[in-house]
Amino acid sequence: MSKEFLKRICSSIILLPLTFYIIIVGNILFNIFIIVCLLITLFEWNKFHINLILKLSGNIFIIYSFYSVFNLRNFFPEEEKNIFFFILVLSICIFTDIGGYTFGKILKGPKLTNISPNKTYAGLLGGFIFSVLFCFLYFNPHPLKNFYLELDKTIIIYTIVISGVSQFGDLIISYFKRKSNFKDTGNLIPGHGGILDRIDGVIFAFPFVNLSINFLNF
Repeated sequence: MSKEFLKRICSSIILLPLTFYIIIVGNILFNIFIIVCLLITLFEWNKFHINLILKLSGNIFIIYSFYSVFNLRNFFPEEEKNIFFFILVLSICIFTDIGGYTFGKILKGPKLTNISPNKTYAGLLGGFIFSVLFCFLYFNPHPLKNFYLELDKTIIIYTIVISGVSQFGDLIISYFKRKSNFKDTGNLIPGHGGILDRIDGVIFAFPFVNLSINFLNF
């Protein structure tokens, strides 16, 4: 087991519970957390060696992405729904990443694209499988769901789509890192790199969910 992998595990053990605590508490703590993450993400994005139009477009997209994060956390009148759906979307992205990493490391196999040499078809499949398995577990009765919501085919398809969007976002950021000759966007999180490295899929998934809720009536 490599030192980087151990760092990755230790960082996750510390950061994930803290992040979920901030999400559940909400209010001022959540808002401060989102603003700090936004500023760091913008800083990391603007380090890329890309033209001005791409940088400006990326800045606008990142700001809208974080607005989507804020909006989804406060979208529903009922507080329990806000928490439930926010954690659902975030966890789909997390389990997509875990599934991709696990399947990619264990099964290896053909590379998915030259954009990111570590991405494989096995990892792509693993991301979908882990996100769907999480969805089945998440819809079992638990303290965060004090309302009726049945897991059906539509939600499973929606989970797969969110997972796909998250993986697409990962590839997009990987493309810009490769273009700029960066391994990571930063070194803030041991074993993970920068904030943008950790949320590359999330910043694409949340705008998609925000748009689908507002305009597509999901």
